[in-house]
Amino acid sequence: MAEAFKFELVSPERLLLSEQVESVVIPGAEGEMTVMAQHAPVMTTIKPGVVTVKTAGGSEERFVVFGGFADILPSGCTLLAESATHVNDIDRADLARRIQEAKEDAADAKDDEGRSKAEQFLSQLTTLEGALIPA
Repeated sequence: MAEAFKFELVSPERLLLSEQVESVVIPGAEGEMTVMAQHAPVMTTIKPGVVTVKTAGGSEERFVVFGGFADILPSGCTLLAESATHVNDIDRADLARRIQEAKEDAADAKDDEGRSKAEQFLSQLTTLEGALIPA
């Protein structure tokens, strides 16, 4: 059994999870990363995606996050999300609304940089939608 460490998932609205876990897979800006006990210190931004938590008891929980950052230390990990919810509680209409807004932002962008950022965000949201909604 893997060594447990403290993980906290916090959104502006509430503390979603605070417990001992074996591992956490987070959607870092540079790609997915797995955090385990004694991980090297690092801070990373989070892109929209799914956070998968394997608890010390062996169960698995999944949360949808929309941006934020993670502070990882050897003794634990704190993920501060711009918005987060349990996968079972995801509002499909809210996700569809966010995708539509991202499409509009890309279409209305004033310059190439703005358009590129909006298209990247749209891509992340559609990937998230594909991961959550079975084909």
